Amino acid sequence: MSENAANIIMDNKICKDALVSELQKKKVHLFYCLECEELAHKIAAESDHITLQSINWRSFADGFPNLFINNAHEIRGQHVAFLASFSSPAVIFEQISVIYLLPRLFVASFTLVLPFFPTGSFERMEEEGDVATAFTMARIVSNIPISRGGPTSVVIYDIHALQERFYFADQVLPLFETGIPLLTKRLQQLPASEKVIVAFPDDGAWKRFHKLLDQYPTVVCTKVREGDKRIVRLKEGNPAGCHVVIVDDLVQSGGTLIECQKVLAAHGAAKVSAYVTHGVFPKSSWERFTHKNNGSEEAFAYFWITDSCPQTVKALGDKAPFEVLSLAGSIADALQI
Repeated sequence: MSENAANIIMDNKICKDALVSELQKKKVHLFYCLECEELAHKIAAESDHITLQSINWRSFADGFPNLFINNAHEIRGQHVAFLASFSSPAVIFEQISVIYLLPRLFVASFTLVLPFFPTGSFERMEEEGDVATAFTMARIVSNIPISRGGPTSVVIYDIHALQERFYFADQVLPLFETGIPLLTKRLQQLPASEKVIVAFPDDGAWKRFHKLLDQYPTVVCTKVREGDKRIVRLKEGNPAGCHVVIVDDLVQSGGTLIECQKVLAAHGAAKVSAYVTHGVFPKSSWERFTHKNNGSEEAFAYFWITDSCPQTVKALGDKAPFEVLSLAGSIADALQI
């Protein structure tokens, strides 16, 4: 057999394998909450195997939800998913009402996509009487009814504390994903002349992310208590002359990131950027990071977040230094697992 003929046979085999793989993909019907409409459309654009479905989100005069799942009969025997955003206690009840019903509509399987697990930072008790609401939320999710295909799959990105995976009961199958591949892809697009290193604001961030970013030199900061204050200091590594990217799972007020940036700049960092998977930013705290165009050098060159918190993405628009790295492709892939 000639080399050319062998190459043709190999190419045909590759095409055949790709076709078989494509045919084996699940066709998923994706429902979504109102906050996640933009992200849902991005997910559907990633795959011909994802079809968007709709829900009528209405309220009765007393404020309680008046909900209707469209095409309920058509999804029998189909793979179904729901894209949720538990951005506040006010929206959780109506979404849980839908989430608890969908698996009972004789669907082949059910997947809950909850990109941001909102109570994740309230996972421990420091004194008797503290309420670990992360455990409460996990119990609520764990009680999703079993569908014809078995337990519900729950897709969560960069949950705050890794031990929280054990808060979920056996009735659900948690799938913990990460947004770090989006960051590494973006860092590869930076100019080759920039010497990029990764900084972790504390030991917790280092423990959960350093193995995913081991291709980069690292710097670790730490918080030490001085009287009533918690001071950020450099623990290890040398940021001098580098573009330092601070990496963490989420940001709230942003105080720790700002203090970390000051420490890195004081130790000679040429440029400082930040990445968090979840830009929570309560009370519009993101405003303290925006470039004000006042001629002074800005503290953060880039601030990357994902679209796990849709309200934040909507508020930010295209304000520098923020860039949104979409989870859409990753979620589309997760729906095929």
